[in-house]
Amino acid sequence: MAIDGRTAEKLRGFLRDLTPRARAMLLAELERGEQRGEPLPGSDLIVRELRNAGQTQPRPAPPSATAQPSAPAGPASSAEPPARPSDPDAPVRLFFTFLEPFFVDDVPESLHPGRISRAAAAPIWEWIGRDLIPTESMAYASEVARLIPGGDAKASPAAAAFYERVAQAIDKALTEVARDDKARRKLATQIGTPRALDDVRYLAAVLKARDVLAVLAGKLPPKIRNLTDELIASVAEFVGSTVSRHREVYVMALVMVMGRLVSPWQLIRFGVKAANSDFPARIAETPYAPAVSIVLADLERMVRELEIDLRRGEAMAQPSLLRDIHDAARGLRTEVDLSGDSQWSRMLAAIRGQFAVTLRPEIESTPGRVRRMLRVRPSKDIVPGSILDATEVDETEALIGFVGLCRSYANELAINEMTMRAFSEVQNYLETHTDQLLEGLRNAGKADRSYRQSQFDAAVRFCAKIFGPEYAETLIKAADVAVASERKAAAKA
Repeated sequence: MAIDGRTAEKLRGFLRDLTPRARAMLLAELERGEQRGEPLPGSDLIVRELRNAGQTQPRPAPPSATAQPSAPAGPASSAEPPARPSDPDAPVRLFFTFLEPFFVDDVPESLHPGRISRAAAAPIWEWIGRDLIPTESMAYASEVARLIPGGDAKASPAAAAFYERVAQAIDKALTEVARDDKARRKLATQIGTPRALDDVRYLAAVLKARDVLAVLAGKLPPKIRNLTDELIASVAEFVGSTVSRHREVYVMALVMVMGRLVSPWQLIRFGVKAANSDFPARIAETPYAPAVSIVLADLERMVRELEIDLRRGEAMAQPSLLRDIHDAARGLRTEVDLSGDSQWSRMLAAIRGQFAVTLRPEIESTPGRVRRMLRVRPSKDIVPGSILDATEVDETEALIGFVGLCRSYANELAINEMTMRAFSEVQNYLETHTDQLLEGLRNAGKADRSYRQSQFDAAVRFCAKIFGPEYAETLIKAADVAVASERKAAAKA
């Protein structure tokens, strides 16, 4: 990634301003991406500057109990990069490495079967070190600090031993408050997450099942593009052989498989296969029924994520997100019979309804934004030398692209009518007003030329989204010819 000296200096300054903890977390994430063969564009430059920035700072103090964990590769990672002696977050990073597949990037208040909000990790880690087993936590941090220069593999036994102590301590703490409401509320307050007791109980269950889960992780392909019956049978056979010892392994196994799926919605096939039926009541009787609830919760999460993007004016921040929402909704409707009245059908209907509510303001506002920007104004109403706001043009172009993308998925997501209407209005407006913009540009004077040029340039970009790049190129050529002929006429005069 080639950059000029000024940009490189800005990058160095930004990285130097990060805390040592933040630099260590970012460096670990980028290195893990490289090891997985999924480097981010420009990551080589950023890694180099991160290392240089770290070398110019004094070595940080040992990590405190409030250290924010990074996002490790999880139990299936076989190529974890060795940590460096300057890594202040090695203890917390190692602790959460195994738990990575069970985290979900969503608000802590949302329920995800078999998963814990990533935002809950830091409060849980703080509670472990402050209230649960403070002495053991300090000893663990010291041991990891001593061993980590040799790489994560050297320090892994210390993490494994600490897992066992944490799991036992959580079980003991939950048992002690089981019959005391006041003590339960106090414990939940100490942990500090919206689902505090459920979070730590599930954390302990995952840690106790770590050996079984590690074996399962080794059996799964790194990426699963299509969840076949053979793979489902293989996972089911393995989980069935361990179920007498770990009842929750069914859900844990589903979550681990979901983390490897290119299309996570395919997880519902476990339930369909186990029931040998697509009827919800039959699926609900199997131990793999949580697969449907897991996919529905993830679909709801994606809709919330899209809503956040739209509120920020970033309609096309994640173009694949809309497709993933569509594919998950379609997969649920085609592979499970949700035509009747069931809990799952009601959940899907509610999600689709919320999706339509989320998109309606943005979709329906698009034609009005286009009309407001491209309206042909009298010269007296134009401030000399002014142009359209570039940010508004960018946002409107992105929104038109978003509406166009919605057309492909409109029927499945219950937004067909509003999407088709908005797209048609924009299309008709561009078809009938582009000639007027071109004529205005041809006759523009010195005072209003820049504004009319910016209008026409915006129209070209919008047309490229609606009619395609070839149509936009034709408009550009027409404008060039018109302006050139006008200049020749003016010169002769």
